[in-house]
Amino acid sequence: MDYQKLFEPEVTGEAIKAWRGQGKKALGFICCHVPVEILHALEIMPVRLRATGCAESPDGDAWMSTFSCSYARGMLQYWLSGKYALDGIVTSDGCMMSARCFDNAKHVDEKNNIGKFFFQIGAPRKTGSLELRYYINELKDLIEKLEELSGNKLTDEKLKASIAKYNEARELMRQVLELRKAENPVISGEDALAIALKSCDYTVEEFIALLKAFLADAKNRVPITDKRARLMIVGSALDNPGYLKVIEDKGGLFVADALCYGSRPFNHVMDVDEKDVLGSVAKYYLTRIVCPRMMDNREELQKWVTETAKEYRVDGVVYEKMQYCECWGGESMFLEPMLKDAGIPILTVEREEHLANAGQLAIRAEAFIEMIEKED
Repeated sequence: MDYQKLFEPEVTGEAIKAWRGQGKKALGFICCHVPVEILHALEIMPVRLRATGCAESPDGDAWMSTFSCSYARGMLQYWLSGKYALDGIVTSDGCMMSARCFDNAKHVDEKNNIGKFFFQIGAPRKTGSLELRYYINELKDLIEKLEELSGNKLTDEKLKASIAKYNEARELMRQVLELRKAENPVISGEDALAIALKSCDYTVEEFIALLKAFLADAKNRVPITDKRARLMIVGSALDNPGYLKVIEDKGGLFVADALCYGSRPFNHVMDVDEKDVLGSVAKYYLTRIVCPRMMDNREELQKWVTETAKEYRVDGVVYEKMQYCECWGGESMFLEPMLKDAGIPILTVEREEHLANAGQLAIRAEAFIEMIEKED
């Protein structure tokens, strides 16, 4: 199988078109607290919405405040312009910006009597037993609506089969990420992010086939030997590998990340309690460390970033934050001291969805890499 499409980050609709051509439903989802296994088990294709390549968002700007992040406005732009030919959107209240994207998409749909499917679940910001029960009830409400939409009934057996399939994808992505530990990796940070983004566009079965093809050929790829610093990137939702390319063109090499479009969704497989399958799904999505939105595991996230930087022998961390980002806007205040204690310098950059300041980013990246070289 030709796996080269893994390195094409553009939003494509070919898999969505093929899926819906079979008479099946496909739903977009926003944020990472919507369990894709539930949709998949009901034969609904889950498609994580993103704004990759969105240079202008006139419709998104018209409906959303200028104090909304450009990432959320870009997603709304793609939805309103028809770039995503989907049957609706499912979301969780991941952050205020993504919630407003959902609200406005739903409002425009209702205003124009389009009739798409819209549903939002509440994802608690704590991980206690009370919060878990609440989240499970939210998922039950979602399942009821999705069963009506799809005409299918969810069973534990269907859900377990779906979990197994997504766990296979997670394990294969873990193998891809392990390649980055090498002294001279055969994959750049730009390519690693592009691969992860493809999970947003294809069915899990198609994604698995592409990953298997890539891994089978990985030994034949030429190692990267011309980089000056091993880097890690952390921060706001980043769905444009071009940001990494700008820095890698200046001699950096991203060997690790803490991005919700990157490695974070793939770091752990889901354990299943045969007596409580839905509870297992809820526990996995509520307790896994993805971003700082959770109130009681932020310190765990900071520790994970620091330990991962050590594990991948990182020389420096690039902390990127989207302007007006609710979740990552001030996290560097807590993360920087931990990295400093570990002897790892950090570069903080503010950005927008569209890569309009590539020149400035390149200058700052080169200065950061030169600083790392002098310290070595």
